[in-house]
Amino acid sequence: MASVTSLTASVHQRLADALSAALPEAGSADPLLRRSDRADFQANGILALAKKAKANPRELATQVVERVASGDVIKDIEVSGPGFLNITVTDGAIVRNLAERYADSDRLGVPLAEHPGTTVIDYAQPNVAKEMHVGHLRSAVIGAAVVQILEFTGESVVRRHHIGDWGTQFGMLIQYLIEHPHELDHQGGAVSGEEAMSNLNGLYKAARTVFDSDEEFKTRARRRVVDLQAGEPETLAMWQKFVDESKIYFYSVFDKLDMEIRDADVVGESGYNDMLDETCRMLEESGVAVRSDGALCVFFDDVKGPDGNPVPLIVKKSDGGYGYAATDLSAIRDRVFNLKASTLLYVVDARQSLHFKMVFETARRAGWLNDDVKAHQLAFGTVLGKDGKPFKTREGETVRLVDLLDEAIDRATSVVREKAEKVGLSEPEIEENGRYVGIGAVKYADLSTSAVRDYKFDLDQMVSLNGDTSVYLQYAYARIRSIFGKAGDRTPVAHSELELAPSERALGLHLDRFGETLEEVAAEYAPHKLAAYLYQLASLYTTFYDQCPVIKPAPPQEIAENRLFLCDLTGRTLHQGMSLLGIRTPERL
Repeated sequence: MASVTSLTASVHQRLADALSAALPEAGSADPLLRRSDRADFQANGILALAKKAKANPRELATQVVERVASGDVIKDIEVSGPGFLNITVTDGAIVRNLAERYADSDRLGVPLAEHPGTTVIDYAQPNVAKEMHVGHLRSAVIGAAVVQILEFTGESVVRRHHIGDWGTQFGMLIQYLIEHPHELDHQGGAVSGEEAMSNLNGLYKAARTVFDSDEEFKTRARRRVVDLQAGEPETLAMWQKFVDESKIYFYSVFDKLDMEIRDADVVGESGYNDMLDETCRMLEESGVAVRSDGALCVFFDDVKGPDGNPVPLIVKKSDGGYGYAATDLSAIRDRVFNLKASTLLYVVDARQSLHFKMVFETARRAGWLNDDVKAHQLAFGTVLGKDGKPFKTREGETVRLVDLLDEAIDRATSVVREKAEKVGLSEPEIEENGRYVGIGAVKYADLSTSAVRDYKFDLDQMVSLNGDTSVYLQYAYARIRSIFGKAGDRTPVAHSELELAPSERALGLHLDRFGETLEEVAAEYAPHKLAAYLYQLASLYTTFYDQCPVIKPAPPQEIAENRLFLCDLTGRTLHQGMSLLGIRTPERL
């Protein structure tokens, strides 16, 4: 089905036509239309146009009002203040617009982007042979939501999980595994993610103990790093064992997060090894990078240390080793020239902002980024505890992500169980819904905060039925679905001839904003704005439900059908919006 023209677009066009008629010399002038608390819309553009034309703004506004085509869409338009226009649309226009959205079961009338491109998004980047902790949460959750949102708008999205699978630490681990070859053997067949991580932790501790106490082993481990970098077959085979064992663990955590991670999308630091030498050569030959104290560096006028001296981006170290910059720049080359990306998006901790600023500028100087290919860091803040400090255990250790998710599921399951008897949920349903509510609570708390801000991790608040939480939205959806179990033979039907109650109008006007909101969210990589839209939608629905009987006391047939129609469209919009955030909406709660 074709996309639905929003009420905003319809009103905007009528005002623009009237402006052009009243002030022809202005051409296609923008009325600067926005939603308003004083009416349905307010247009503010006449003041600037009048100033430019040396006209009286109120007189110009009056001339515009006289030329506006009203009736089917615009019910009332009045001049306010120095020349603002307050516009009220007809009830019929609201219902007709929503009926068109309702008929589009797949997209709810949301248009596809006019000029979609290809975005490569780098997110969810755990490290091989290391446990995932609370610090890994935000990149995964924010990145997955942005992927869903961009794909819904029609963008071609390539996922990349830039896992940490390379470096000097592997020399110690590989050497220990070669000398103790059965440490990662799975005697009993397949292992769980927890078992895989336990195996890796045990091996790491044992290897570290030997490394710290045995100088000969330390020497062998350091030589093994050289073998790894040279691609020696036995060394690579042992390294692959660590990667495979880690993936068992990674995928179990992502599965608990209700996220799909595909093996083909996991391209770690090692995936760019063959490009590093060429990347450095290209940068040096072009003059972008220069030698400084034996290292290959890129300098920037605006990046200086506390002593006032320039701080370079080190692409290749003086000992011949490659830094993170060489890998990141090689990844840019691959994503631009092989994957044909028009946008590179990095969902990475804000504390790495300087590094990425320098990497992106280097890539621009090299010609790999330009007006047609842009790179953007979607920087995110820190997860804090209730005390406002970085989230730690009581012992001061970093919180394991699995422990955090398990606790969220346990808390949510208790909340679901309290309501279960009233709804008639079975024990399997309670457990399933507990997972959906718990994981949804964690994701929503993250996504409802602007990414760059820090946020407090407070499970008590996250699983609350009141306030701005995913549980509130999930219960709103479940309440809507329960209505249809009581509706009998009444079905949702749009009746554009009816006069709407105030809470019906408010709900309808907000439903109409879904497409506009998604367009803004996608353009700004701002899932928190979608979360805010959905929370307001659930709040407006609650007011509507309290003030406008749907089933009991039974209203007249046409009014009941129209209200069921509003309920159903609200439910479908909540479901679609939550799905884009990666959050499930159980039918019964």
